Amino acid sequence: MTKPGNSPRLNPRGRNWINLLLIGVSLVILILLFTISPLIHLLTESWWFAEVGFSQVFWLRFWGQSLSGVIVFLLCVGFWWANYRYAMFLTRYSRFQFIPPGQSPTLIHYTVNLAALVAIGVIALGVAGFNSDAWLVILKAIHSTPFNRSDPLYQQDLSFYFFQLPLYESLRNLCFSLILGALAVSTPVYVFKGSLDIGRGWQNLIIGSAKTHVMLLVAGLILLVAAGTWLDRFQILYSPNGVVFGAGYTDTHSRLLGLNIMAGLGVLLAGAIAFFAFRNGLLWISLSLGAYLLLALIFQGLIPSFEQQFSVTPNELTREKPYIEHNLDFTRHAYALDEVETIPYPVEDNLTRQDLENNEATIRNIRLWDYRPILSTYRQLQEIRLYYRFNDVDIDRYTLNGDYRQVMLSGRELAYRQVPDRAKTWVNERLKYTHGYGMVMSPVNEVTPQGLPNFLIKDIPPVSEVDIPLDQPRIYYGEETQHYIFTGMGTDEFDYPLGNDNAAYRYTGKGGVPLTSWWHRLVYALDFNNLKTLISGYFTPESRILYHREITDRVQRIAPFLTLDHDPYLVLREGRMQWVIDAYTISDRYPYSEPLYRLQRFGLNPVQRPGMMRGFNYIRNSVKVLVDAYDGTVQFFVVDQQDPVLATYRQIFPDLFLSPTEIPDDLRSHFRYPLDLFFMQAQMYLAYHMTNPEVFYNQEDLWRFPIQQYEGKEEVMQPYYLIMRLPDSDREEFLLILPFTPGNRDNMIAWMATRCDGEKYGSSVLYEFPKQELVYGPRQIEARIDQDPVISPQLTLWSQEGSRVIRGDLFIIPIEQSLLYVEPVFLRSEQGGLPELKRVIVVFGEKIVMAETLEQALDAVFGATQVSTPAPTPTDSTLDPTLARQALETYQQAQEALRNGNWAEYGRLHSELEQLLFRLNQ
Repeated sequence: MTKPGNSPRLNPRGRNWINLLLIGVSLVILILLFTISPLIHLLTESWWFAEVGFSQVFWLRFWGQSLSGVIVFLLCVGFWWANYRYAMFLTRYSRFQFIPPGQSPTLIHYTVNLAALVAIGVIALGVAGFNSDAWLVILKAIHSTPFNRSDPLYQQDLSFYFFQLPLYESLRNLCFSLILGALAVSTPVYVFKGSLDIGRGWQNLIIGSAKTHVMLLVAGLILLVAAGTWLDRFQILYSPNGVVFGAGYTDTHSRLLGLNIMAGLGVLLAGAIAFFAFRNGLLWISLSLGAYLLLALIFQGLIPSFEQQFSVTPNELTREKPYIEHNLDFTRHAYALDEVETIPYPVEDNLTRQDLENNEATIRNIRLWDYRPILSTYRQLQEIRLYYRFNDVDIDRYTLNGDYRQVMLSGRELAYRQVPDRAKTWVNERLKYTHGYGMVMSPVNEVTPQGLPNFLIKDIPPVSEVDIPLDQPRIYYGEETQHYIFTGMGTDEFDYPLGNDNAAYRYTGKGGVPLTSWWHRLVYALDFNNLKTLISGYFTPESRILYHREITDRVQRIAPFLTLDHDPYLVLREGRMQWVIDAYTISDRYPYSEPLYRLQRFGLNPVQRPGMMRGFNYIRNSVKVLVDAYDGTVQFFVVDQQDPVLATYRQIFPDLFLSPTEIPDDLRSHFRYPLDLFFMQAQMYLAYHMTNPEVFYNQEDLWRFPIQQYEGKEEVMQPYYLIMRLPDSDREEFLLILPFTPGNRDNMIAWMATRCDGEKYGSSVLYEFPKQELVYGPRQIEARIDQDPVISPQLTLWSQEGSRVIRGDLFIIPIEQSLLYVEPVFLRSEQGGLPELKRVIVVFGEKIVMAETLEQALDAVFGATQVSTPAPTPTDSTLDPTLARQALETYQQAQEALRNGNWAEYGRLHSELEQLLFRLNQ
């Protein structure tokens, strides 16, 4: 019975239960607040993966990441909490030194335990997140595919370094985190409870059971350090310290010996610390640690340095020669440079008109249009409305009206950011402006009289002059489609401008997630943080939401382990537009292989494409990804079944990839060798064309990329696609070409071509010029053009008349055993007018000619095409021989004026010839 004047009070146990309940409810609310958004996003992502047909990939990744995270989280929390509680148990008779007198020890212990649990949980979450991809490391180790190639030091198959070694390193790092965390939660307990006290002197810094606990944890750390030292033996295969990348003489002798010794000493040290953990004092433990550090300094620092300085450096080539050979061999294989066939190419410069006619397909496909001026032209002539945009220009080949032609093409995408601000409403952004429309296509070599491209496909709706249908011109998925949209709504979509009105359209594709219920709309409203998705009255039972429409983002979400080429290209097939994206498997785990960025040590300036990991030293273009521009369908086609990295991923994701036999022939005909890959291989080839270790060591034969002019500035020549017939081939084919120059000169030394067609796709040929002969390089040709007494004044005159002269890419065309140089010249008004192709410069041997067309320039260099005429009949005897002779002489004089670049004289003689021919006809 309660005494009068006293209020009832709960007993301590009851108060604890209420406190625990309040804390539990607060934690649940806090967890919901932090997890509701990720859970909603997870749900929408599962719907999206189901829509694109890769649910199995999503759920494998989800369960893999979840299990990895949960297991690591529970392991960390369990191990750290056990060590914390053990430390609290060992010090149960001691009080926290920071507790003021009069405070309740129970409350303090309760608060400290709660704070420790929260801290352990938060840190464990971080560790779990860091190890959430451990599932993929484990699966790659389980499903590893052999390379059938071993490293020269340990004779391990290279798959060990790609798949098993990362697993061992991950396990070692996880165990290190566990023990380090255990020390982090235990040591403060001993400090605040007085078990670890510096006031007792360093030998009695920590005593009793607390010392045993801490020293056993330290012994575990030392054991893991020893394990790491043992694994570091394999890391010397990636040593950057020698003459070349990879293990050198010092690495394989003193440094490897030191690692073996230190790994063994580490095990002994861990045992010694565990033994002395049960003894009083820290003297022997301190001496053991000191001896270990001293020996590490000797075996891993002084001895390797001494050997390098006094044994290797004075005899460097002799000592390092075998390791240079390893570097050459493994680097060339890692970048597929060992597959390049080298063929001598003596330049004879004896090209004739008959040779040009025999290579008519090559001449017909010489690229006159530079992708930079033509992109500007496309945009000004064919974007039509301010909300359309041509993102870039792609180069491909098609059989058009029976002819194998090289063309440039670009998709007309919708760029919503270019819509006027006053028109940027939710309805317009999400429901109306949903797709781009159509494309443009033009031959690489055709020019109108106005100096503009000759469009084969143009306008809205598309107008085509070729026999390739474009039945579905709408682009819902592309490079500019970065916002989500809704289709099947209560209002029609804007299709394309139609005079003073707009055409309407309703999406009929299978892309997008169906919004079949109010629940779906609620989830997406929360995920995209937009209430209009929930309350808008435009939704119907047929409504869909299309998101992740930017094609590289779309592909990367499905297969994040693939590295994508920076330049997807558009293909027109089966009446639809489809995007082809080259995908790479890359790694930094290839022993002895030189990373691209280290070419700087040769004095080169390597250029790494966006998205590539820094330090990668292995690359394969193993996959071609096809994305439909209308419905967003994604297909992953395997094009390199020999790649062990991809073979491992195919075992992990068996339903993701389609085999090479499933590639349609009409799609395969548009596969092209990736420019990114070719450029990176070419950069490595600047140094790694050398196979002799002594020549490589002396850097006697370094190459460089040629230098050309563009808009008055010098720039490195880029690889270019070209249809031509190789010297050892019987037909024209689509090639990717790049010439090379010596490291300290501007003449050409070789040119490389990689095939893009048929069964020989991907095979590369290097044609080497005789080193004793001068073959003009691009910079030398540019200098000759600048010095030409006819061409140079004309270019200067145009520049002074308010036009900007743009000298396009210089193309080097190998024909037979000769080289033809072709450079287009564009004019553009200083006020930003259309770039117009006005002249073509052709250089062959000592001849330099600039003419209005390529045909005229070739005629000036090689003579006009001879046209056979039938013999005159006896009844046709009225031809005036004097007029005929005058016509022939006038023609010859006109050709001479054309060769000399005398345009005024050429025009006068051309008019005179026209009059003579008219009189002859009469």
